[in-house]
Amino acid sequence: MLLQGFAILFIPFSNDFYVLASISAILGLGTALVYPTFLSTIAQATSPKQRAECIGSFRLWRDLGYAFGAVISGVTADLFGVEYAIFFIGILSIISSLIIKFRMPNLIKAN
Repeated sequence: MLLQGFAILFIPFSNDFYVLASISAILGLGTALVYPTFLSTIAQATSPKQRAECIGSFRLWRDLGYAFGAVISGVTADLFGVEYAIFFIGILSIISSLIIKFRMPNLIKAN
């Protein structure tokens, strides 16, 4: 997620097609790394009896994040402009990655 956040932050600064394509590839790589990592962490941190319920909860919150992210970025873009909305989403992604970094080890140690 940290890679995603930084890639998003660089999007408004790209005027060249090849730079934007490179940033998009980095964003895609970050996205491709996030979800398998989350799913394997959930699988390791839960018992087999709880695993399906926990993965379902993860997917619920992930999908709600898509919906809320769309609304928040749309409202931010309307109020402040598209660049601010992109910066805001990038910063939220970075903050989320830091929360996960410091929260997930505690979750894994508890089980």
